[in-house]
Amino acid sequence: MKPMKAASMNMPALPCDSDLDILDELPLPYLEIDAHGIIARANRAALDLQPPEQGELVGQTAFSLLAGGERELGLHAFAALMESGEEEPLIVVRHIYDRSGKFSAYQIYRSVMRDRAGNPTGLRIVGVNVSEMTEALEDAQRRSQWLESIVDSMHEAIIATDATGVIASVNSAAEELLGWKAEELVGKSFEEGIHMRSFEAGDKTQVTFTMVLTNRCDGLSTLVDRSGHEITVRVWSSPVIDKKNGSVTGIVLLMYKPGTPMIVKG
Repeated sequence: MKPMKAASMNMPALPCDSDLDILDELPLPYLEIDAHGIIARANRAALDLQPPEQGELVGQTAFSLLAGGERELGLHAFAALMESGEEEPLIVVRHIYDRSGKFSAYQIYRSVMRDRAGNPTGLRIVGVNVSEMTEALEDAQRRSQWLESIVDSMHEAIIATDATGVIASVNSAAEELLGWKAEELVGKSFEEGIHMRSFEAGDKTQVTFTMVLTNRCDGLSTLVDRSGHEITVRVWSSPVIDKKNGSVTGIVLLMYKPGTPMIVKG
């Protein structure tokens, strides 16, 4: 009886020794996970990340490495992927406990392993530590939300634009003054969103966009609100300067009706 050919056995192709050497030289952690979610293979970079107290990496359930809140999510996503064979999304972010002694954010690049019939047999994954980038982004978001809260709590109307004059931010007082919601104004050019009939400095000079991009200005302006009514407001404008390179990144305008107190008394 003739031996069965490998091509007809419906088995996944095994990696050759040269493949193993290349993957071990890869500076990024690489794992292969079988259809049951067990780590079947890890390169040197992945092994070096495994905390010694966690035992051998190969043979562990891949989801035991994830932060508690992500384990069930990861397990369900993996099961669905193995059932459907769909490879979307190809990139996910997971928090993994590594040799740093804490959970670090990793961007995970995934590829489905398949047998010769095209059926899913597991996953190949490569991880990139993005903890510093993630922490920096989260810190920037916290600072931005904190600043937005401060600006939104002010009694004066505040509108900020980018350097091209596109409205980037509108606080609650500006919404009340103009009758427009922030979401109706953000993304529009200042001229399109804010109907400013005039803006005169104290010496009666007409203030232009070029002027407020380069200098602080203050004066009286006539605006038209959502209802078509003219409003006279006192305006302070100032260019927003990038502290690192000194470039102008936008303009901020503070407005209030003359005679209105700048500070609301308690």
